[in-house]
Amino acid sequence: MKRECLTIIGTAHVSSESVDEVKDAIYEQHPEVVAIELDKGRYIKLKKDMMGIEEDDTISVSQIIKDNKVGLFLTTTLLGYFQSKVGADVDVKPGSEMVGAIEACEDLGIPIALIDREINTTLQRALNRMGFMEKAKFLFGLLSSVFGGDDAEDEIDIEELKNPDNLDDLMEMFKDEAPSVYEVLVHERDAYLAGKLLQIPQDHVIAVVGAGHKPGITRYLDNPETLPPLHELEDINKKGGIPWVKIILALIPILFVVIFFLAYFSGINITGNLYEFIIISMVMGFIGSIVSGSKIQSAIIGGVVAPLTIIHPLLAAGWFSGLTEAKFRKVRKRDIDSLAHLESFKDLWHNNIFRILLVVVGTNLAVSIATLVILPSQVFIPLFMKIFGG
Repeated sequence: MKRECLTIIGTAHVSSESVDEVKDAIYEQHPEVVAIELDKGRYIKLKKDMMGIEEDDTISVSQIIKDNKVGLFLTTTLLGYFQSKVGADVDVKPGSEMVGAIEACEDLGIPIALIDREINTTLQRALNRMGFMEKAKFLFGLLSSVFGGDDAEDEIDIEELKNPDNLDDLMEMFKDEAPSVYEVLVHERDAYLAGKLLQIPQDHVIAVVGAGHKPGITRYLDNPETLPPLHELEDINKKGGIPWVKIILALIPILFVVIFFLAYFSGINITGNLYEFIIISMVMGFIGSIVSGSKIQSAIIGGVVAPLTIIHPLLAAGWFSGLTEAKFRKVRKRDIDSLAHLESFKDLWHNNIFRILLVVVGTNLAVSIATLVILPSQVFIPLFMKIFGG
């Protein structure tokens, strides 16, 4: 690719004006290649939508829970909801400018280059780098965006989002609120998109990317020596910092077991304490699940496994209650699509995705309360006092 022959079109992903701008540029310039901000998976999905091909719309929520990707799926769903909601407000389907680019390329016989990083890789890298508080702030921000009011004063002109001054302000705010997310979603993807563009062998290229990425891509193309290796930007195994919260949570069940053993070898009768531990754990697992709106069968499973999951740091009671709930609530892609049209908590309550994930979170929250508050005060601190003569 020749730098001087590259045209970068910064678009708003839910803008009808962006669709026209992209198609006009392709027809006027007739480039050798059009590079678009899509990965292979999203490109295939767009193509099938364009052709009217309907896929099997069953989503394996069970697999999501088994793979411990509830957080990743929830983040993806909320981001998808937010973009779909904006698109619905301006009567433009998200990704329409990419569809316009594909249609123009097919009309002129121009090849397409897919230059974006796989979406799950991007989100997993973001989650890996976020601390507990940053995850909480990010989730709260997404939920506020989804369920916030529709005050007319807060309405955004989509085309104004492409204004460099507005983008700078928006990016700076995002950087302050969630720096790890900003790094992965913006800075890393700027580098990835620029790196993929440099790999294109043809000279005359039009690149269609989100307006927020255009300045960063331009900086990297002007200074290619600053680009990191692309394989490093695709690694999802690296995690930032020391996971202190996970370490502490893993040590708690070990401490419980140690106290039981110390009491036993000190000649203290621990039968009553064991019964208390089992009953409290089971009751909290059951309550957490049923209050979250689960079926009675899911609540029973959540309660039964709760004592074991408290002792085993790699298991969570919510996984079991959620998996059971998934057997009763078949999730389909239309459950995701319907998120864009939800207007109240009542609507959300009837969405199977939300209900299953709520059961997972609710069960785990209740069992966590038992682990961190009830069991120490009712079982382990009294045992500890007996051991050391308190």
